[in-house]
Amino acid sequence: MTAVPRQNLPGHVCQVFEADAIYVSHGVNAGDSLGNPADLCEGDIYTLEDQAKPLRLVLAHGVQGERIAPGSQIGTPGEALTLVGRYTLMAPDATTVDLLFLRLDSGAAVALPLSPMGAELDYTLVAIDDAPERVPLVDLVCVSFGRGTMISLADGRQCPIETLQPGDKVLTRDHGPQPVRWLGKATLRAVGSFAPVVITAGTLGNSGDLIVSPHHRIFLYQRNRKPGLETAEILIQAKHLVDDDQVFQREGGFMDYFSLVFDQHEIIYAEGVPAESLMVSDATISRLPSELASEVRSRFPGLAQSQHFGTEASRQLLDSVGRETILGRPQPRKDSPR
Repeated sequence: MTAVPRQNLPGHVCQVFEADAIYVSHGVNAGDSLGNPADLCEGDIYTLEDQAKPLRLVLAHGVQGERIAPGSQIGTPGEALTLVGRYTLMAPDATTVDLLFLRLDSGAAVALPLSPMGAELDYTLVAIDDAPERVPLVDLVCVSFGRGTMISLADGRQCPIETLQPGDKVLTRDHGPQPVRWLGKATLRAVGSFAPVVITAGTLGNSGDLIVSPHHRIFLYQRNRKPGLETAEILIQAKHLVDDDQVFQREGGFMDYFSLVFDQHEIIYAEGVPAESLMVSDATISRLPSELASEVRSRFPGLAQSQHFGTEASRQLLDSVGRETILGRPQPRKDSPR
């Protein structure tokens, strides 16, 4: 993929909340809204107000860094913003949410969650980073496969994802052979939200380890729809499958991620496991690394794909219905070695 100079990248869209909408409901700083790192206390419980509405933040890329672009619902065009802190919150289901705390030149503060936050839920502050590594704010969530992932082609052969070319026909679950429209690549530091999830060989019938980004959704089909599930078809983020036994998150070093785009949002086969392609929409593109997002926008202007039919399964739903029920394998013992 040809690199695009950052100063020439188009505006990038993401969703933020006003910092005042996230407040301490229990703890040392009870009643205080989200603030600077020095003012926070680990262990405090934060809540997102029930009536809080996400605001559209459009970022412009220039030689002097990222600034507010026209179309934003907060700030003024040309205004600079600064990453002040990165916080880790733990949800009631024990999953974590990374949250960026940003200040505009005007003094206004906003919070940018890197994973969805639910209103009126208790989130415990478990980590405070008051000197976060400076990275482009648009390098948020990458929905991609790791280098070497074997993709099933229309003729039954498998090939590493990085060798695919536009026009190559890939086998899809619902529409048969479909040509690849675009293959994108990003190299990211494998930490936090960018640390890959490893689904070890055999866990889901995969012949080799399936390595994907944490927010990449795996497709699971239940022959008989289970109670609590709206459909027999389930899409579940890889991070919700982590059990630190057969599925784990691997941190350290750098990771080459590859994304595939088709004419529609497709379910393809990676290491023999059904998994989603990149869905081209405003919401998903806004979470891609900037180099990927800019090229997707330039190649597919106006393209807005619909999500593949199926139930979006949260970690909480997975646990309530039963991991063994959905995954078709016993739950690991807590003391079992990886």
